[in-house]
Amino acid sequence: MTRSARIPRFLAATAIAAVALVSLSGCLYSQIPETAPSSAPSSESGDPSEAPTESAQGSTLTFEEGLDLASDTYIEWGDGFLADERWETVSPDDGNGGWTYGTADGTCTVRFWQGHLTDVPVVDGDDSASSDAILGVLLETPTADITPVATTGEFSYMAGGSGGVEMRQVSAVEGSRSWLMAARAFTQTGVGLYTIVDCTANDAEKIMDDVNEANAIVVTP
Repeated sequence: MTRSARIPRFLAATAIAAVALVSLSGCLYSQIPETAPSSAPSSESGDPSEAPTESAQGSTLTFEEGLDLASDTYIEWGDGFLADERWETVSPDDGNGGWTYGTADGTCTVRFWQGHLTDVPVVDGDDSASSDAILGVLLETPTADITPVATTGEFSYMAGGSGGVEMRQVSAVEGSRSWLMAARAFTQTGVGLYTIVDCTANDAEKIMDDVNEANAIVVTP
C-alpha cells in the first residue's frame, strides 16, 4: 500500500491538537453530524463469519467505482478488534458513529467513525476530493491545503487484509508522538468513514497496517 505523506510543519500543530480533541472528548466534530447504523450486516445463514468477501460491484472499490454505487447502498466499518485480546475498548459506540480502541499496552488508540456527510464540503461525483474534505474538517483546514499533502492508500474491502477500497490519508510525527488519519467519502450515498491512529511512539503507520489487517469496509447493495 502507498504510505501516507508527512504533512508540512505549518499543519502539524493544528493536526496534533485536532487528534487530541477527538481522542480525548470521545465526540465527533459538529461538522460531521448524524450516524450511519453501526451493526454489521450478517450473511443469510446468520453467521457473520460467512459473510461474502466481495460485493456485487466486485473485489475493489476505487474512487471511480464508488460512483457506480446505488444511492441506498449500506456502507460501514466491520469491527475486527472486538474479540482481539491485543485491543481494549477505550470508548464504546458514542451514538454518533464513533468508537475507539486502544492497544493493550496503552501506547496507541484507533478511533473509527462512520456517518453522513451533511456538512462536509463534498464535491459531488469526486470521492477523492470529498475524502480530502473529511480530513480537512478534522484538521480544521481548507480542502485545498489537504489535497497536495495527502496520499492515496487502501482500506480493506469486505474482509480484513484484502485492500481494495481507495482512501486518502495524512500523517505526522511530533517529537515522540505519531498519528495517521485516513478517510473515504462516498458521494453517491452521502456517507463517509474515517479512522485516526494516535500513538505515543513513532509507529502509527505500523498500527494502521494492523487496522487494515483486522478491519474492513463492508458494503451491502
